[in-house]
Amino acid sequence: MIVDAHLDIGWNAISAGRGFLLPPAPGYVVSRSSLVAAEVGLVFATLYTAPARATRSMRTRFVYENAHEAHLMATAQVNYYRASGLDLIGTRGELAAFARNWRKGRLAAILLMEGADPIETPAQLGAWTDRGVRIIGPAWGRTRYSGGTGAPGGLSDMGRQLLKAMRRKKVILDLSHMADAAVADAFASWRGPIMASHSNARALVPGDRQVTDETVAEIARRGGVVGVSFYQHHLRKSGRATLEDVVKHLVHHARAAGSPEHIGLGTDLDGGFDARYAPIDRLARLKELPPRLRLHFNKTQVEGIMGNNWLSFLERSLPA
Repeated sequence: MIVDAHLDIGWNAISAGRGFLLPPAPGYVVSRSSLVAAEVGLVFATLYTAPARATRSMRTRFVYENAHEAHLMATAQVNYYRASGLDLIGTRGELAAFARNWRKGRLAAILLMEGADPIETPAQLGAWTDRGVRIIGPAWGRTRYSGGTGAPGGLSDMGRQLLKAMRRKKVILDLSHMADAAVADAFASWRGPIMASHSNARALVPGDRQVTDETVAEIARRGGVVGVSFYQHHLRKSGRATLEDVVKHLVHHARAAGSPEHIGLGTDLDGGFDARYAPIDRLARLKELPPRLRLHFNKTQVEGIMGNNWLSFLERSLPA
């Protein structure tokens, strides 16, 4: 099966009315039917909330002014996932059973919180793990916990407390969107499972949204995985992105990591951008990626990149 480590399914449904159970809206590619037809079996489904300062750039009114509003918005997305009939996986045993019995047409999800502001205080983390959250990225832009994209800075005191709570609750840390200083703070203090769900190579496309080769190497040293985003501006400096750009970032990350076992997909398709800004105009075209990857990797390595690397990481990282 294919594993996609970053899809904003709940956000798209609630903020923009692009329901997951409907066919993809014109110009978009993600729906339950398109995912299963493309043989995507597992997704990391996000709980994304937009701060009010993002209203202009994101053209949405579904924003929060404070932590409690963010909490309510993320709760609505959890409820949406449950109402959609999406199987939520929370333990190693559940993952093993799903993978063992997977067949085309089945789809499950791991809940990933993108930006930790919905957690009103670190003491509240247990309520979110009870709801199924297994991965947390403390930042998007700046949050109360961490510097982020376009907002330099390290972990705040609350951020350090959150990471301690995450370690106790066996939550996975996602470095995507974290500012460089915050990444350095996390490396200095974090001893749990670590990943980057959708972060491309800064060496290929400069910018603080991308990750450095050194960050990729450290994630790999700790047994983590880095997923490649399909957003055009993450894939190339200018011009229309293609699947060859995806391959370039995967190959670059594999070299930085020292092994292709530490790379995968985190497409972020439909995540604030439509198919005009993606290398594919329909999810079925994911099947074109393995033959391109075979020019650089062997068959087992390609199967890892398409999904098995994330499965192995989750087998090591989810709570028992």
